[in-house]
Amino acid sequence: MLLTNTEEIPGKKTIAFYGVVSGSTVRAKHVGRDLMAGIKNVFGGELKGYTELLQESRDEAIDRMKSQASQLGANAVVNVRFSTSSVAAGAAEIYVYGTAVSVE
Repeated sequence: MLLTNTEEIPGKKTIAFYGVVSGSTVRAKHVGRDLMAGIKNVFGGELKGYTELLQESRDEAIDRMKSQASQLGANAVVNVRFSTSSVAAGAAEIYVYGTAVSVE
């Protein structure tokens, strides 16, 4: 499955459009990660636990979007975009969407 944030894939011809596909996941903070984040807030530095959490969330949302696109018969998703929102105290949603297409 090809993914791109552009409207077209260079060197490929779009032969079919299937419409918007999306994937999302909602994740909550982990107590252990929260503890380390609190310490990092005092001393500074990257919050690696949260970085890992967000990467895992993006990967899961992308996998769900790709699965939806495959079910439609697509072999690519163009115009891919991400959105993040807070849905509750300590929980965030990662949402990814794009247009499912077939290319050759």
